[in-house]
Amino acid sequence: MRLIQLLDGDGATRVGEVDAGGAQVRLLEGPASMHALATAAIDAGRSLDAEVATLPGDTRLDYAALLREGRVLVPLHHPDPAHCRVTGTGLTHLGSAAARDAMHQNLQQQAQAGTLTDSMRMFQWGVEGGIPAAGEAGAQPEWFYKGDGGIVVAPGAPLPSPDFALDGGEEPELVGLYLIGPDGTPHRLGFAIGNEFSDHVTERQNYLYLAHSKLRACAVGPELRTGPLPRDLRGTSRIRRGDAVLWEKPFLTGEANMCHSLANLEYHHFKYAAHRRPGDVHLHFFGTATLSFADGVRAEPGDVFEVDLPELGAPLANPLRTVAAGFAPGGVRSL
Repeated sequence: MRLIQLLDGDGATRVGEVDAGGAQVRLLEGPASMHALATAAIDAGRSLDAEVATLPGDTRLDYAALLREGRVLVPLHHPDPAHCRVTGTGLTHLGSAAARDAMHQNLQQQAQAGTLTDSMRMFQWGVEGGIPAAGEAGAQPEWFYKGDGGIVVAPGAPLPSPDFALDGGEEPELVGLYLIGPDGTPHRLGFAIGNEFSDHVTERQNYLYLAHSKLRACAVGPELRTGPLPRDLRGTSRIRRGDAVLWEKPFLTGEANMCHSLANLEYHHFKYAAHRRPGDVHLHFFGTATLSFADGVRAEPGDVFEVDLPELGAPLANPLRTVAAGFAPGGVRSL
């Protein structure tokens, strides 16, 4: 099932179901948000699909028009942004078979030479132990924090990059959308397209700057896809500059292209009690293997990032915009 959040004609947040052809959206009567819909499903002991099936709604809206008019919102949010955690895991994707073979050879050479970097060592742990048997914990992945719900922008909205940033580059990724139930159980509502967006120049200066490089905005949506995912997901990441495509490259995701299972990544995120606070929303990025930055591309304000992953519905497109940080050295006041 394909679900979205949108603004109706009165400017109120609503939930809609996208039809199989992707042309129309059925406006659901009842829940005022995806958070409310998921909460009702948890309370009733039903799946999200089953909960939607109980809801009336005869109004049909043109999906393309909703996107064009900027009325499609992030597919899941919390009414209080402080109760939404945006996080991610890195070094999770294998890439193409050729790149995989080259990576394995490089790992062996570095290991023999005693020069294996921390990043490569962590990747190797994932290759060796990131897909454990059902019910078991596998290798622990890299993990990072991006921010709370206030950093998430809707489809079509500008991605703000602070003026102190050294770079602003896309990261096309799969995102898991979760709501913590009243008893502390994480419930996965489904998956969405994401642009994790990071400062790769800052990260390249020193790997210990990774935490700084991730404290940026991100985009998620337009759709939430419920149920299991295909193991092999293939999409396209591109950057448009004016009427031209500046850069374009296919990308692979899904468990067939990863060195960690989704279940293992979820376990290592939610094993922390602080990540299981009832009522909280989590948006978790699962990593990527494709970056324009790796090809020497530098995005400029006004460029549009587009992540197209057909199995998850309509593409996610967002223009880049530089914004003032709003804070200067010495800006802290003593009380």
